[in-house]
Amino acid sequence: MCTTCGCNLTPNHRASTTTDAKSTVRILRALLSENDQQAAHNREHFGQHQIVAINLMSSPGAGKTALLEATIEALRDEFAIAVIEGDLETENDAMRIRKKGVPAVQITTGSACHLDAQMVHGALHQLDLASLDLLFIENVGNLVCPASFDLGQQTNVVLLSTTEGDDKPAKYPVMFRAADLLLLSKADLLPILDDFDVKKTEAHFRNLANAAPILTLSAKTGVGMSHWLQWIRQQLELPQRNRT
Repeated sequence: MCTTCGCNLTPNHRASTTTDAKSTVRILRALLSENDQQAAHNREHFGQHQIVAINLMSSPGAGKTALLEATIEALRDEFAIAVIEGDLETENDAMRIRKKGVPAVQITTGSACHLDAQMVHGALHQLDLASLDLLFIENVGNLVCPASFDLGQQTNVVLLSTTEGDDKPAKYPVMFRAADLLLLSKADLLPILDDFDVKKTEAHFRNLANAAPILTLSAKTGVGMSHWLQWIRQQLELPQRNRT
């Protein structure tokens, strides 16, 4: 599927893309090295303008956009917020965000299953960075590739919907190891779900040696949202040396 991150360099596709494993490794290293250089440049932009950039990652349908809508409604009078939206096609999510009264730039990735630093850099030049406090980057719905690409963000937030299964941290360890915060979304469905155990999810997450906080919330009902909003405020209050 993805022509930019190395997904097409798996063993099943290697014959058409490269001649041996060493070539595959060299290509992947080059891709990530170039991305990291651009991410460092993005980070300079954020530091220069004192912007906290939060990368939201999850599988499709976990509720990232709904969470952003509720978050914007709660915080737009406190902070200047903007959103970068990543999807393979359509501007649907960006349109939803703009209806909340904040700027949103849509990145349509085509066949790419994640955002990369160059895509984000292009979007930054469509925003008035000097006026912003907080930037959310809603990554493409995917529990694999987004975790491997630095965008220049200060922090990674991973959403896991209660409808997905409590073993996802064990199945997709790279994504969950990268999390600075784990949000268990759609908590309003817990009373009617008998196959999602919050304690099992936490155990799988801790088995990855990740001590990041875990919050359970529902953007629909507002349950747990206060803890999420407080976490965001804390990111904005961090000393300058931790925001560059």
